[in-house]
Amino acid sequence: MSTTKLPNTTSLRPDFIWGVSTSSFQIEGATREDGRGLSIWDIHCQSGAIKNRDTGDVACDHYHRYREDVGLMKALGVQAYRFSVAWPRVLPQGWGSANEAGLAFYDRLIDELLAAEIEPWLCLYHWDLPQALEERGGWLNPESTAWFADYTALAAKRFGDRVKRFATFNEPSIFTLFGRSLGKRDCGSEDELHRTIHHVNLAHGAAVDVLRASVAGASIGCIHNRQPCRPASGNEADAAAAARLDVYWNDAFPDPQCRGAYPPSMRTAIEPHMKAGDLARICRPVDWFGLNHYSPVYVKANADSMLGYDFGDKPAGAPLTPIDWPIDPEAFRQTLESVHARYGLPIYVLENGYGSFDEPDQTGAVNDSGRIEFLKAYIEAMNAAASSGVDVRGYFIWSLLDNFEWDSGYSTRFGLTYVDYASLRRIPKSSFGWYTELIKARHSS
Repeated sequence: MSTTKLPNTTSLRPDFIWGVSTSSFQIEGATREDGRGLSIWDIHCQSGAIKNRDTGDVACDHYHRYREDVGLMKALGVQAYRFSVAWPRVLPQGWGSANEAGLAFYDRLIDELLAAEIEPWLCLYHWDLPQALEERGGWLNPESTAWFADYTALAAKRFGDRVKRFATFNEPSIFTLFGRSLGKRDCGSEDELHRTIHHVNLAHGAAVDVLRASVAGASIGCIHNRQPCRPASGNEADAAAAARLDVYWNDAFPDPQCRGAYPPSMRTAIEPHMKAGDLARICRPVDWFGLNHYSPVYVKANADSMLGYDFGDKPAGAPLTPIDWPIDPEAFRQTLESVHARYGLPIYVLENGYGSFDEPDQTGAVNDSGRIEFLKAYIEAMNAAASSGVDVRGYFIWSLLDNFEWDSGYSTRFGLTYVDYASLRRIPKSSFGWYTELIKARHSS
């Protein structure tokens, strides 16, 4: 039992959903099994650019151990699990012939979840674009909207009888800002950035229409990474850089998707890439707003960089996680309130978590008390937002498992469950037990 008190959750809805999240490339492994095609992240890992030259070839081996991982979720008591489908696992070339073995894997996973009374939340895209499509221009190619619509149609037809919760994209602002496909780290030009943003927004709208037509009772959203962009100093140049980044990071996708217009400061740059009717094609009715939130980012001006910004120093003395991300639950509350005011949609927090370097002690236990304190503070901030009228309906921790954390490889751990990568043994951390207690307490109240 954890010695940390449970958070105050009295303002949350009686039907509030507690869950956990993962993504395909970060946990599945089996990157060359059963007909899966290569993704941009397989190629990026082959370049040796990842810390410790890590790759996703094995990751957590979830492809073979998914039953064990669903068992962990059942032990946690979560009501929902957000995962992503690996596009190259089900369509190795990104379009054309489907890979039956890949589709069958997700059938097995979904059926296992439903048998455990855990609702599957399926995210169509969490950054692992098929490499075959990258070689055709990736999201810079106007045909990417049709590619994504066809992929969505395949997923809807195969899984829509059992899955009703669908997210189109995870964090489109991140994979566009930091490389047009993220696995390719060069950002190109501002013109390429604007074309990519518009094509991804069009792909979102097309996918919503496909899901509406194909899945009875579908509940659809997009998952947006929203962090306050704050100037690293008091000078005007840093303030201007932070304001500009804030638009691209926080508004470039939800504004056209949910409000039918790009932010005013972007419009001149986006308009050359737009056709008549594009905004109507993007702004399709969605049912909820997916929010990923971790911490504010601090910005300084850099005239030599694209968009004129760089990341600056955090405030002296600010509390930080072990991976140097600011701990600021008040920023989380303010973000929830701003999303509620700006978009007027039910909110599901689909990622929030604490990065660290956990290791087992001499007894084999993993005590991650820092994560517990972080989660408690952030859940209480969410409760405060709900008490002020914010319609927040769910909270999913990132992540169920320690996993491949992109350019950090396996050096950073976000999981409620420790993964010993040598043996692939799963060890629930103290935060796992704490979250279980919280969910039980909510169910019994």
